[in-house]
Amino acid sequence: MDCPKKPRAYLVSLVDQRAEKQDANGFVLPSRPMQARLTGICLLAFASLVFAETIPQNHILFGEQGAGLVKRASTTASTSTSTKVADAACTNGPLTRSCWGGGFSIATDFDQKHPATGKTVSYNLELTNTTCNPDGAGSKICLLFNGQYPAPTIRASWGDTLSITVKNSMQDNGTSIHWHGIRQLGSNTADGVNGITECPLAPGDTRTYTFLCTQFGTSWYHSHYSAQYGDGAVGAIIIDGPASSNYDIDLGSYMVNEWYYPTSYQINYAASVNLQTGSPPPNADNILVNGTNKNAAGGGKYGVVTMTKGKMYRLRLINTSADNFIRVSLDNHNFTVMTADFIPIKPYTTQWVLLAIGQRYDVVINANQAVGNYWFRANTAADCASGNNHGTGLSIFTYTGATLADPTSTAFTAPAVCNDEAPLAPYWVQPIPSSTFTSQIKTLSIDITQEQVVTNGANLVVWGINTTSINIQWDNPTLSYVASGNTSYPKVYNLIELPTEGIWTYWVIQEVSNTPPIPHPIHLHGHDFFVLGAGAGTFDPTTYTTTLNFATPPRRDTAILPGGGWLVIAFNTNNPGAWLMHCHIAWHISEGLGVQFLESKSSIPNPGADFTRVCNNWKTFEKTMAYPKSDSGL
Repeated sequence: MDCPKKPRAYLVSLVDQRAEKQDANGFVLPSRPMQARLTGICLLAFASLVFAETIPQNHILFGEQGAGLVKRASTTASTSTSTKVADAACTNGPLTRSCWGGGFSIATDFDQKHPATGKTVSYNLELTNTTCNPDGAGSKICLLFNGQYPAPTIRASWGDTLSITVKNSMQDNGTSIHWHGIRQLGSNTADGVNGITECPLAPGDTRTYTFLCTQFGTSWYHSHYSAQYGDGAVGAIIIDGPASSNYDIDLGSYMVNEWYYPTSYQINYAASVNLQTGSPPPNADNILVNGTNKNAAGGGKYGVVTMTKGKMYRLRLINTSADNFIRVSLDNHNFTVMTADFIPIKPYTTQWVLLAIGQRYDVVINANQAVGNYWFRANTAADCASGNNHGTGLSIFTYTGATLADPTSTAFTAPAVCNDEAPLAPYWVQPIPSSTFTSQIKTLSIDITQEQVVTNGANLVVWGINTTSINIQWDNPTLSYVASGNTSYPKVYNLIELPTEGIWTYWVIQEVSNTPPIPHPIHLHGHDFFVLGAGAGTFDPTTYTTTLNFATPPRRDTAILPGGGWLVIAFNTNNPGAWLMHCHIAWHISEGLGVQFLESKSSIPNPGADFTRVCNNWKTFEKTMAYPKSDSGL
């Protein structure tokens, strides 16, 4: 078939105006007369070729993103795990981001179906004691992967296997590396949580984390050893896949976080002392945007991102803070939000996005303003009890053709309500069964306002948060208990069992009397969850039918528990393992604000010889370590 030659303006018009219908999997297909359909195929093929020549598949505009990253050769094979009806075949491109290929698209719920490409993407990361000076205020002690801050970006595609070898080259501290939000389906030992899924890596030791990328989108990795990640041990994860909104260019990850001039261990200690007196933790000294900013005295530098007028840009926002909720915007430009954590959503437009610690939002920016310079702003959210600092995090977005200079643009008026972003309508709508919750919540005979972690032994868990503390042992992780058949878990492990595989479990999380009330970013390992509801005050089991959403709940892996309020979530017990749920404020989980659960214990595989080797090496080091454990260890 010969394709008619048309100018690109016509191509875009025809593609954008097509009528639509859906296939069996809900994937959008064009619906028009045969001649138009054939023409459209030619046009899409032509457009795909044009963009493939000008925009490489993994194009990132930040040259430093991959610098210093040791990437080993990949191995490839071709396999598939799907037995379902294939989605429409098309090629992922600027006008067809909902496509992926091989029977997978944005219409595919990756919890139910995911590719297995047979390709292994391998990286080496070395964590060292060093110094860094991201805002020009002077060098401080930093703990960095491959000598970089932020650390190298880990990038793979949906269905690839990631193999990441981590070496601990610090002299006096252990470490363990958690891959935030990664489901770890069937790979519990790769979750990277010392005291639960592994012993810490001793100085000089090395281990390889291997897991399948069953999800796609944006996340990050960080140390889970005490408050270690606050000194720089953080990096981005990008898993390429389809998207629910079109864009031309992927700008890559864009981290925002506070920065302290003392070490995170010093701040962590001060925060624990302040907790005893009822005082807030120390304020941050600065806010960094993608690893840089100017300091209060005017030193340092702003980061710069260049855009071309008329293009659409994907920006992957990540809050990698230890303590601060951060609200971001770009002057004069709206954000089209298309992803919350790893979950694709139905796109919506907003001027500001609030990121709790650990949360991610992928947004699209339309470069449709006058050629010039514009401030990107990252403000600590005082409405979320985040501490003040010298000002705000800033970077510059400049248009091609503009003379680079400090912008004179004006900020949008910022909201002042500490709630998760809305509307977070998942692209894949999944109603959650309510009958089990209904029957069990009515018979729950406990005082929900008491500090506790209890289960009714069936589907319901109540977590009353105040000072109920988890306190693990680095040398005897939970998986050691499972492997040896020992059920005498220490009380301070804050452990409950969810023994039945494949059922819905519902968690009622309540902040018990806390003055002042503090919002908590609650993060779940091994799953994402459905947010059935959240609110102020005490959860009322008698009125849940008006406060909970079982029909179209948002879905993510980190959600805000309102200060002095409640959060109700649900997830399916479909991933056997020992998993942690915790507040992602580093000082809070250090102080013990977390709970762990054994899911389908009888199906958890033996952790293996490498697990034993790492633990033996750790036990040898621990006997003479300079800095013994002084907090929860998490």
